[in-house]
Amino acid sequence: MNAAKSFQRLIVTGGAGFIGSHLVRRLLARGAEVLNLDKLTYAGHLSTIADAAAHPRYQFRQIDITDAESVRQVIRDFQPDAIFNLAAETHVDRSLEDSGAFVQTNIVGTANLLQVALDHWRQLPDEARLNFRFLQVSTDEVFGSLGEHGLFDEDSPYRPHSPYAASKAAADHLVRAAWHSHHLPVLISHSGNNYGPAQYPEKLIPLVILKALLGEEIPIFGDGAQVRDWLYVGDHVAALETLLDHGRPGENYCIGGSNERSNLDLVRQICTQLDRLRPGPQPYASLIRFVADRLGHDRRYALNSSKLRRETSWQPVTRFEEGLEKTVLWYLEHPEWCAEMLLQSPLNRRGLAT
Repeated sequence: MNAAKSFQRLIVTGGAGFIGSHLVRRLLARGAEVLNLDKLTYAGHLSTIADAAAHPRYQFRQIDITDAESVRQVIRDFQPDAIFNLAAETHVDRSLEDSGAFVQTNIVGTANLLQVALDHWRQLPDEARLNFRFLQVSTDEVFGSLGEHGLFDEDSPYRPHSPYAASKAAADHLVRAAWHSHHLPVLISHSGNNYGPAQYPEKLIPLVILKALLGEEIPIFGDGAQVRDWLYVGDHVAALETLLDHGRPGENYCIGGSNERSNLDLVRQICTQLDRLRPGPQPYASLIRFVADRLGHDRRYALNSSKLRRETSWQPVTRFEEGLEKTVLWYLEHPEWCAEMLLQSPLNRRGLAT
């Protein structure tokens, strides 16, 4: 059987969020049956995945992965071939204000999901056990901060600097322990900063776009020289599908876009795109304001994806300029979605120094 056809019943946790919704669409396109489990918190909305709602191979259940019994029941009923765990609290600024939700969802939730997946895996027939996969979608932030040179890779030590990163690191350790202790076929992926359509507006790129369109000041933490490696969300979910089919159980893989930009350069580039696509009364860059830096702000992230490229055929295909233009255009073309998000969450930068 072709590898791409061997995984036909797939669970995505967090499938009503930014990356999760893009992954759900990609898995449906490959012909799989997809069950989306999402708690529908502030960053998870059915409107983000509304286009899949009527798909005959798509199901949705509103479930919190910290509710072990509900997770157990749905996995027993659906009998998945693989589980993608994207359910997470992800915003560093929020974790600096209150880490409790991050501990619950990212650590306790992952522990619950692993235990239920382990119980499910143990009762599968031999061939199905061999082919089962649990994919933990992690972040480059578990590695801490880089200096001016070098790249994180799969052997980089974990040195998380925020409650968010620490909670994801803990979850990764639990996943790795399930492999070493029980041989549950797991994979862990680490991606750089994602961008693309339908990202929740408190993240940098959509926040800048919407602030600019509203004529509000665009805040930049500190001196704006912090560097991030940007990855288009479509390239990320393509990598996750590739790992499902070709990743080696027990391994972790870095997924980088090789698009390093300082925050200030990125914001200026967004403003330039908006000046061209939706001209305002003044250049949008005139709205930029420097504000007090985020507490414990990491200086630079960048990833070496050579292992993933060497072992599979994956490589990012979206040029940064192309991806950024597609992203800006999406927000310009979806004012209703933007208005829905703004109704429940003002455009504030959190995590400021006190």
